[in-house]
Amino acid sequence: MNKNTGQGSVFSLFKSVPLSRILVALFLLQILLAVGLTAYLSIGNGQRAVNEVANELRHEVANRVEQNLQTYLATPRQVLRSNQNVINMGLLKIDNLATWESYLIEQLKIFPDALAITASNEQEYLAVEKFNDRQFLLRKADKSTGYDLYTYIIDSQGERTQLPEVIKNYDARSRPDYQTAVTAKKFSFSQIFTPRTEPTLLISASQPIYNSQGELLEVNSTLTHISQIGDLLQNIKVGKSGQIFIIERSGLLVASSTSEEPFRLQNGKPIRLKASQSGNSLTQAAAKYLATKFNNFDQIQRLQQLDFSLDGKRQFLEVRPLQGEPNINWLIIVAVPEADFMGQINRNIQTTIILCLGALGLAAVLGIVTARWITVPILYFSRATKDLTDFTNGENSVVKVQGIKELEVLGESFNEMAQDLRKTFTALISKNEDLELQVKQRIQELQQEIQERINSERKLGQHHQVLTELANHKAVFEGNLEIAFKAIAEKAANALEVERVSVWLFNSERTKLQCISLYERSNQRHSAGLERNLADYLIYFKALVTSGTIAVSDTRADPRVQELWDKLLEPNNIVSLIDTSLWVGGEMVGTVLSEQVDIPRKWELSEQNFVRSIAEIVALTLEVCDRKRAESALREAKEIAEVANRARRTFLGNINHDLRNPLSSILGITEALKDQVYGPVSEEQRQSLNMLESSGKNLLELINQILDFTDTESSKIELQLAATSIQGICDSCLSFVKHLAFQKNIRLTAQIPEELEPIQVDERRIRQVFINLLTNAIKFTKEGGEVWIEVQPNSTNEYIFISVVDTGIGMLSDDLFKLFQPFVQVENASTRRSSGTGLGLVMVQKIVELHGGTVHAESQLGKGSRFTVKLPWKKAKEWIV
Repeated sequence: MNKNTGQGSVFSLFKSVPLSRILVALFLLQILLAVGLTAYLSIGNGQRAVNEVANELRHEVANRVEQNLQTYLATPRQVLRSNQNVINMGLLKIDNLATWESYLIEQLKIFPDALAITASNEQEYLAVEKFNDRQFLLRKADKSTGYDLYTYIIDSQGERTQLPEVIKNYDARSRPDYQTAVTAKKFSFSQIFTPRTEPTLLISASQPIYNSQGELLEVNSTLTHISQIGDLLQNIKVGKSGQIFIIERSGLLVASSTSEEPFRLQNGKPIRLKASQSGNSLTQAAAKYLATKFNNFDQIQRLQQLDFSLDGKRQFLEVRPLQGEPNINWLIIVAVPEADFMGQINRNIQTTIILCLGALGLAAVLGIVTARWITVPILYFSRATKDLTDFTNGENSVVKVQGIKELEVLGESFNEMAQDLRKTFTALISKNEDLELQVKQRIQELQQEIQERINSERKLGQHHQVLTELANHKAVFEGNLEIAFKAIAEKAANALEVERVSVWLFNSERTKLQCISLYERSNQRHSAGLERNLADYLIYFKALVTSGTIAVSDTRADPRVQELWDKLLEPNNIVSLIDTSLWVGGEMVGTVLSEQVDIPRKWELSEQNFVRSIAEIVALTLEVCDRKRAESALREAKEIAEVANRARRTFLGNINHDLRNPLSSILGITEALKDQVYGPVSEEQRQSLNMLESSGKNLLELINQILDFTDTESSKIELQLAATSIQGICDSCLSFVKHLAFQKNIRLTAQIPEELEPIQVDERRIRQVFINLLTNAIKFTKEGGEVWIEVQPNSTNEYIFISVVDTGIGMLSDDLFKLFQPFVQVENASTRRSSGTGLGLVMVQKIVELHGGTVHAESQLGKGSRFTVKLPWKKAKEWIV
């Protein structure tokens, strides 16, 4: 039978060519392709590697430069922030800059990068500047100098030496750093500038300081050398000849990693230098290339990785904007020549080409030798194979091959393989007959397993049906234990096909198990009343608690139930059993016992699971029964509480009518007597009337607070929510208590952010909260003290915090928990003299909680207290009443 492999048209060209020549030609072709591809990939990979290394190098260098610049520019912010913190702590006075002198000198010592630090306001000016390593220059203009600018030298011992330079009528507000701070109204850097006194570049940072009303109090400034940036750049190595320079958007040079200064001297004065006019060829070429490519440096708003040619050599560029600080809008430029990377790669390419040519020659020689070594034995083996094709399938057919050792071994192996195949074929026939017999036996076993599975599924269906019926049984979900347990025991016995199923529960002392329901299937009888003492069956109960379920196939041999054999199992002929524990509320309360008589039985897993499910239904019935009892007790308690609540409302109504109305009449008559409506009164009578009026008002206030407290307790208060100004609430409450503060010479203030969104509250109730807190703060603050309100939103504007703070007598932290208890007052040497009912803070807490907020108290004895109210706060358009 001929099989056309489809190769005749291709290999017909080599029909008359010897195999040795074909092998040599193919070897040479493969080696030539491999060498050429290797050289090509080597050069390409080298170029890609250069690009990757150059990209990584310039990116890493730019990252280091940016980090160093951010650290360097952070120094002025740290100096000015530390000044701000010292002012906020009250250690330095803004209205007396003369006290700042030693502090500013220490600041210059702490921050060596700072050249000078200044502080100025509308009338005073103070500046401290580094003169040399041991001396400082002090410049000041204030009332003591007649507002003329004087300059002093301060040595290491703090001694001053006045310099002759004096500037009359010096106004610090005309300084550029002062104007920059006033214009920006926040921390900002100035433009780079050149001083008159020395050839260098400087930059200043300014911070305005405002009071709570937004009025400018002072301007702090610091002065820094730009030349230090060049020192930072020179410490960063960029390949062999790479460079780093920084320019402004205008093209002016800020700093460079070369020794070139970013300015030139013209007539003795420093003039800023453009990067395109730099004396360094690489810096100049890179700047011109960027100017040509982007037309305007302002168009560079993100990281750029570029390359350009300089004198026929490729240069890599990375341009990165630096915009992290106000008025700082610089460009970081890293330039790396490609030549820094290509030298070693070019040498490697030359070596690779030489090695490839050598490998090609050696491969040609080895190909010729290998072809001759392979083709001669193959020709001989082809003749042997042809002889093998004429071999008949008789018993004695063999293949004889003569030649090299390996082919002789191959021929012998072939003959042995043929003999083995004949033996194997015979064995396979025998094995096939055995397999057919095994298949028949396995089919019978599978049929038996299928029948057992059908029976098992039928049982599972029955079990499921029984569990469903029990779960829906009326007695189970009504908690009727007697009827439910009878139904459970009977249905479980029929489903398991066992003689007896019983439910046992522990007595109240947990010393014995009592049979609540026992069903005997043979005579269909229910009974109860059996008992088992725990002390008589310790091993059995321990096994039950540990395992949860005991499945015993032969009660005569299982050690767990040997204690039950003589008195319980043998007399009733019980040979197998399943006992499952009952658990309610994490506690074992009893068991469900299933017993098989006469014939031993091996319990299947499905049957054990069914018994556990029966136990869960019993436990559910017990839980339902407990819940029914609890619900009945709860109904009785609720009825008692409703009776008490009606009595309380009747009592409070009587208070409102029988006490408040007569008391109002008494106060009216007292006021008429004081006004001498019924005739003149003596001084002693007036004092008695004053005492009567004061006592009556205190009693009326107590009654009102009790009624308000009762309304909050019974949830009678209905909030009238509306959009309300936070500023308005605070101002109104402060105005209400102003006369109380005036009587004790107490200062009232408020710290409220501007332009706060309104809040959705019941304005009258919230005013009641803060008037109560302010009144308490004034009451417990000594004369000459201070009381103020602080308002602070949280970061998400979801809540707002309003605090009432005082400098009063305070209290111990252990007494804070008593504050919000009704009719309780915290007592100490001071509070014993203060009047009150102990309901004010309770009303505060109730009103705030009705708004969905909380109240928090903090206090220190002798230092004051802080009461913070946290209220929900959203913008008006998002409110849902």
